[in-house]
Amino acid sequence: MTEEKLAPPAPVTLGEAFKYWLKLGFISFGGPAGQISMMHQELVEKRRWISEHRYLHALNYCMLLPGPEAIQLAIYISWLMHGVRGAMVAGVLFFLPAFILLSALAGVYLAWGEVPAVQGIFYGIKPAVVAVVLFAAWRIGSRALKNEVLWGMAALAFVGIFFFDIGFPWIVLAAGILGALGGKFWPAKFKGGGGHGASDKEYGPAIIDDDTPTPAHAQFSWSKLGLTIVIFVLIWLAAMYAISGQQTLTDMGEFFTKAAFLTIGGAYAVLPYVYQGGVEQYGWLTGPQMMDGLALGETTPGPLIMIVTWVGYLGGVAKGVFSHPIAAGLAGAAVATFFTFLPSFLFILAGGPLIESTRNEIKFTAPLTGITAAVVGVIINLAVFFAWHTFWPKGIAAAPFSGGFEWFPVLIAIAAFLALWKYKVDIMKVIGVCALVGLASVFIKPLLG
Repeated sequence: MTEEKLAPPAPVTLGEAFKYWLKLGFISFGGPAGQISMMHQELVEKRRWISEHRYLHALNYCMLLPGPEAIQLAIYISWLMHGVRGAMVAGVLFFLPAFILLSALAGVYLAWGEVPAVQGIFYGIKPAVVAVVLFAAWRIGSRALKNEVLWGMAALAFVGIFFFDIGFPWIVLAAGILGALGGKFWPAKFKGGGGHGASDKEYGPAIIDDDTPTPAHAQFSWSKLGLTIVIFVLIWLAAMYAISGQQTLTDMGEFFTKAAFLTIGGAYAVLPYVYQGGVEQYGWLTGPQMMDGLALGETTPGPLIMIVTWVGYLGGVAKGVFSHPIAAGLAGAAVATFFTFLPSFLFILAGGPLIESTRNEIKFTAPLTGITAAVVGVIINLAVFFAWHTFWPKGIAAAPFSGGFEWFPVLIAIAAFLALWKYKVDIMKVIGVCALVGLASVFIKPLLG
């Protein structure tokens, strides 16, 4: 290790940190795993803003929380360095570029989505989404389903939501209760897995090092905890009051608040709940539109849960919350995004001081192990729904297999899954190639008669 490496980094101002968080917002591709890895490389290894152990300590906490863990980790680190202002800067800049981009894409989609070339692109993207969701189920399942009990819970979750139409929140609750009971009476089957342990790697002194005292603003007190919760409740109530004159926006505020507390297991875990509410309960968008939004969410920066921006935009337009479609779309997108991410700030600003006061390794609990197992079954159900919309595009609930079977999307989905699973191709590249194949089919089909 060089002398330069041994020297601690110079203190970082909020202005300097602002530049990094802004940059991260534009380059944070690759889902939560990619975003967490990207922050580790920059903040632990290169810039040495925070030590390896403090970084993993924060990450273990964020992994236990509902909501997108990558943005919560960014909020945590920035809060530790620069207080509440730092938390707001990192959190908002993490999703702001994706919010602007997805809102713009939603407007373009609604304006020109019927153009044959655009339809061709999404014709290729839809089967890619089926493959992506199946791959997510395999990836989570291979890590989480360590024994026959957890496999059984995943199967039960699939049966419950697919055959009996049980709501996602009830499945999460039941899985959590079963996990808690299993952890008590059958602990060997419910040992947590897939978490992030401590690391012995050393990259040199950091600004927030292993032995750096907790800053004053991050020290725990019960009065601070109570005040923080009260402030967030008042913010939520004020925001709900501001939109109370529009029923659709009020419904969105309530719905996405619930969604924010149910995203245990990552964005893919909450997609079925967003699908149930946005498509089936409120009719803010259609199933195919949800798939198109998911594909675009996979190819834009920011957390995948930014799909809520797409849902909100299309819902605002569909329900005509304002006479001008762009204003209606932006209102829906802003409400969906605000209420989805507000709890993430609460979890860090309220819970962070308590976590800093313990500094103990946080492990997955038995209830979370049970919930993660159930989530696998729920994600498979989502893949089945998407496959149905893709392979039988004219099917309806009363006649699910009517209108003819589309064999070409099946071939695209199989190829996309193999690319992701066997050849480890980047998701963005898979979706891009599938989009080009769909576009080409628009020009080839007429030649084939």
